[in-house]
Amino acid sequence: MTHSVLSRRAQNVVDAGSENPMWDVMKDTWDVSSNPNGYVNVGVAENTLMHHELLKFINKKLELPAKYLTYNDGGCGSFRLKAAVAGFLNHHMKPATPLEPSHIMATNGVSSAVEHVVWSFADPGEGILLGRPYYGTFIPDISLRSGSCVVPVSFGECDPLGLEGVDKYEEALLEFHQKTGKKVKALMLAHPHNPLGRCYPREVLVKLMQMCQKYQVHFISDEIYALSVFENTVDEYPPPVKFESALSIDLAGIIDPRLVHVLWGMSKDFGANGIRLGVIISQANRDVHMALTGPSLYTYASGITDYLTALLLEDFDFTNRYIQQNQKLLSEAYAHTANYLREHGIEYATGCNAAFFVWMNLGKKYRELHPEDECEVVGERVMQCLLQKKVFLASGFLFGSEKDGWFRIVFTQGNDYLSEALERMIAALEE
Repeated sequence: MTHSVLSRRAQNVVDAGSENPMWDVMKDTWDVSSNPNGYVNVGVAENTLMHHELLKFINKKLELPAKYLTYNDGGCGSFRLKAAVAGFLNHHMKPATPLEPSHIMATNGVSSAVEHVVWSFADPGEGILLGRPYYGTFIPDISLRSGSCVVPVSFGECDPLGLEGVDKYEEALLEFHQKTGKKVKALMLAHPHNPLGRCYPREVLVKLMQMCQKYQVHFISDEIYALSVFENTVDEYPPPVKFESALSIDLAGIIDPRLVHVLWGMSKDFGANGIRLGVIISQANRDVHMALTGPSLYTYASGITDYLTALLLEDFDFTNRYIQQNQKLLSEAYAHTANYLREHGIEYATGCNAAFFVWMNLGKKYRELHPEDECEVVGERVMQCLLQKKVFLASGFLFGSEKDGWFRIVFTQGNDYLSEALERMIAALEE
């Protein structure tokens, strides 16, 4: 993606079915017994490692009260849900200013939350900063309804999560304004990072906030992987950075609190993409809550989702055990994947200690194995080889990779499924 701005029209092209086969893959997923000829899908960020524990809790606890068959407290979530989220995140994220139910709005997933906040901050044609590589679905989430422009930030040889990377954000902001005459209205951050699987150091978050204050830009921290952190037992460099929420930073003297917003949801930390529950946390900006009260009708979480999420988050004994065990399994699954890649001579971005994936350079390995193939865009060639072997990974092209040939693999599907995926991946590269 060489353009400095990705428009709504450009995204329509990127989203064409020929570019992104994900939805077809999800309808034909491999199962060793029922669908042995299906796709092994390690491109979609789902965590099945703790499904059995979560289902035991749900099937034992869920007895739905009648009020959850009504509209209850409205489209922004029930008071009970918002109180449960506030209590849970106060416990785990240690916010500098404790969360209150009034700080929170519920949506049917964090994608809806992203779309909501961007729609409320940016007019058509205005910019949203997004560092590369990025979570691919951020592009339509940010641009389709709002008509705003994604402003991709390139880092070259700088660490995208390092202090020097902040200057790249400022350069992109100034360039966008100079070329278009439009303002940049927000900075979208995935923290922990997707697809790099690392956490932003506290000092980088502070410097980014200071830049946002300078230009009166909204700081949006998508923290959907906040509790999916783990011990990296494989890599020696870079040293791990512990997760610290943007909520945990005392904003005095750094940024106007009205410019800071955090997103979180159930999809990743609880391996429950299907529950469809996200939240927007805006502690100091009542205008955001007022602006989104009407549109919340279109992102209403169901009564069952609302009740179940509150029931779950209120149970600290269960959630503490769940999170601890999940983090242990994440560590083991990462080690399995990283060691496999090392054994097969595949370069990958080291230092992961969060989320579900490894960012790896399959293009380099393909060229080593096929020096006679002089294709210009190796990532596209590798993607076709992978699909022929019926294994699906997320393409770096759709994630704004600055270098050709990089892919994201998700390692949270269990060892049998993961081993099948890795074996098919190597077979695809060798063929």
